[in-house]
Amino acid sequence: MTVCRVSLASVLKTLDAAAARQWALVARAAFAARRAEIDALNVFPVPDGDTGTNLYLTFDGGLDAVRSEHEQEGIFGHASLLQEAESMARAMLLTARGNSGVILSQMCRGLADAIREWGVEELDTDLTAQAIGRVAEAGRRAVTRAVEGTILTVADSAAHEAARAAAEGVALGELTGRVTDATRAALEATTGQLDTLASAGVVDAGGAGFLILMEALDRVVRGEEAEALSFLGDPADLDRLYHRADWAHPIVAPTVGCGAPQPRFPEVPADASGPAYEVMYLLDSADSERVTGLSDRLDSLGDSVLVVGGPDLWNVHVHTDDIGAAIEAGIEAGRPHRISVTAFEHQPRPSRPAVEQAVIACSAGPGITALLQEAGALTVPSGPGRRASAGQILDAVRAANALHVLLLPNDSDTVLAAQAAASAAHQDGIEVHVVRSRTAVQGIAALAVFDPSSPVSENAASMSAAAAGTRNGAVTVATKEALTSAGWCHPGDVLGVVSGEIEVIGSDQASVASDIVGRLLSSGGELLTVIVGSEAPDGLADELVETVRRWRRDLDISVVEGGQPLYSLLLGVE
Repeated sequence: MTVCRVSLASVLKTLDAAAARQWALVARAAFAARRAEIDALNVFPVPDGDTGTNLYLTFDGGLDAVRSEHEQEGIFGHASLLQEAESMARAMLLTARGNSGVILSQMCRGLADAIREWGVEELDTDLTAQAIGRVAEAGRRAVTRAVEGTILTVADSAAHEAARAAAEGVALGELTGRVTDATRAALEATTGQLDTLASAGVVDAGGAGFLILMEALDRVVRGEEAEALSFLGDPADLDRLYHRADWAHPIVAPTVGCGAPQPRFPEVPADASGPAYEVMYLLDSADSERVTGLSDRLDSLGDSVLVVGGPDLWNVHVHTDDIGAAIEAGIEAGRPHRISVTAFEHQPRPSRPAVEQAVIACSAGPGITALLQEAGALTVPSGPGRRASAGQILDAVRAANALHVLLLPNDSDTVLAAQAAASAAHQDGIEVHVVRSRTAVQGIAALAVFDPSSPVSENAASMSAAAAGTRNGAVTVATKEALTSAGWCHPGDVLGVVSGEIEVIGSDQASVASDIVGRLLSSGGELLTVIVGSEAPDGLADELVETVRRWRRDLDISVVEGGQPLYSLLLGVE
């Protein structure tokens, strides 16, 4: 599409609240229009890639939540820059879906924290450059083990170019243009930075989402947002366009086994147990090692411990009976300031939990859901294309009405959302342990060792060990041509997966399935779990069981009609 030149008079010199709102609206429209394109940037050649969908739903849900909040407060369309940023950061934490959505929400948090720290109502060129740097830093902090060639690398490149442009004293329009160009170049480079991307010949999907954000910012600053969205219709009525029926995406509500969610802050008797005080303060002059020690120290003093932020400023929160010790711990770690102490007797508090501990598990199919619920877990629908948001998981955590919750994501792309929900639950005084189950078979194995009579720490350890000790595989059918770790595949080819990597390409599902099981059993095993998907051919599981029995008559085999989409079989060996 040819981009029209615009007059210099239309180029913004600063970013204020109105420009930030327009940036968000333009970005949402772009995510809506291009989410399928981003979904397709997937090194796994089946349609389970939903990065674009996750980014769009995270952003769209966040904006809708902000609109509702601001309408109730009577500030819709008139909120300050800080109000807009803070509201969006809070909302996106709960609407975050998938790893990409969580990273995006933390980037928004980084921007909001910077605006609050600076105390400004508009961002000039220099502050815009610094804000992009804060965004990149926050995204990297959201990931425990950063991998290069991803959205993190792309955001870093944008931040570096922003800093260079600001140092040269350029105008805001030139800065955003240069940042967009640098972001696009960094995205193109991701193909050669990550082996899986290089094998498939694609760029990183999350990085593509970040490019959309930078392109949207540049369009708004340059006054070119109408040109960017001309294919959508009248750009003056963007808000109407965002809710077009053909963009509608159903949001699946959590299914829990204990009735409706409980109120977040029900009234309780005055003698309710628990720490008497909430202590909060900002902390600076602390390095990461001392911050880690502070977290451990506060954990021994109370509960609901949160130490977030960095690298220069940390926000500290703890519920405790020992105010002095909590503040002294901060003095030992750095320089605490803006100290706030609140006595809980002056505010509503959560009711006493109905149970000591509960298990919540994400589920991708009706059969898996039934199995998990029979084993005592509460379930949240979540699977490719409709992964649960952090807010949906948090709702289920609250509805469990338990003091401790063991959370099974059962999908690698839901782990960060589960962790975000766990962090938010701490504010309600609920201790959540995220068990890193990255597939349904690992989740089932973890749930099998859950003992409600054991301490939650022992359950967390044994369930984590069971999940980690379950070798996993899958059988699916390719929907597009791609270069995989096993070679080129074409639409209709049967793919065998081991631990997330394509290891076998064949033409017959039963043959590929037996090959994958053989690989999983190569280092031993006592139990084989076979979860049958909704698209599996009739008799596939029976044929596989018959074949495996010839090799291992001593092997216990469990077959579950899971009903999950996309994967004909999910396989696990314990």
